Amino acid sequence: MNRKAVGNKKVAIIGSGYVGSSIAYALALREIAREIAIIDINKEKASGEAFDIRHGIQSMGTADLYAGDYSDCKDCDLIIITAGRNRKPGETRIDLTQENVKIMKSVIDSVKEHYNGGVILIVSNPVDILTYKVTKWMNLPDGTVFGSGCILDTSRFVRCVADYVGLSTGVVNGYVVGEHGDGQVPVWSEVSIGGVPIAEYCDAVGLKWDESVKEDIATRTRTMGADIISRKERTHFGIATCICHLADAILNQKPTVAAVSSELMGEHGVRDVALSVTSIVGPMGVHKRIRDRWAPEEYRAFFDAVESTKEVLKQIDI
Repeated sequence: MNRKAVGNKKVAIIGSGYVGSSIAYALALREIAREIAIIDINKEKASGEAFDIRHGIQSMGTADLYAGDYSDCKDCDLIIITAGRNRKPGETRIDLTQENVKIMKSVIDSVKEHYNGGVILIVSNPVDILTYKVTKWMNLPDGTVFGSGCILDTSRFVRCVADYVGLSTGVVNGYVVGEHGDGQVPVWSEVSIGGVPIAEYCDAVGLKWDESVKEDIATRTRTMGADIISRKERTHFGIATCICHLADAILNQKPTVAAVSSELMGEHGVRDVALSVTSIVGPMGVHKRIRDRWAPEEYRAFFDAVESTKEVLKQIDI
């Protein structure tokens, strides 16, 4: 099926839990979409979320937002899938795999009945596994299906670096690649402060910069999701704003570079798996995966994530 041109700014959000409803609220508040359909097996829950969002001050969100069904996937520019069981305290994203793959297969079977174009963005976890499976099930042009991947990890990483150097996030450039989970890889060789490599910056201002500092920041970035879940049982605001950024790139034709997950087609010598690399995201989804040059240890960590993700894929019987 050919990709269709963006124009309606219509979005379907499948799943009205904390993540789905937070995304709907953020999209409405920023007026990124003109039409937003919230779809859930529990239609009363979806209706409640839609009413709650619609009842805000009208001048702060004018989208036509409603509880819909799978028929509303027709003519969408963007379909965002958040359906699935949430991660429990002490549980890894991979622990969710088998159950959420089954849920995702059911969702995709329903989407296929009405799908006639548009980008499909996977947010459900484990996002890399689900992105790969949906890519195969949908059989659409490269990049039409992609996952949120490491965009949230990157945002957390940049925040941690900014906190360490005592500056705003706006002057920090850096990203995380690999798995959205324990196999994430901070690309330290590309981190800069105001365009200055971070090691040089820290040396110039008298800040300590060594492997222990890097490991502390990397660990805090990697464990932040689990830490938030242990404190409040869920995460949803951070990913909602990240998805808004991607939706803006897709719906308003504002291409951006982000570390998102899509099936790799030979980048870094890798195929048959979906993981995050820096990518150009625009109206048709992932337009191009950027072939960055990393440090040797970063390549090794990325290839470890490739192998561990492929091992999980081998164990899935759906």
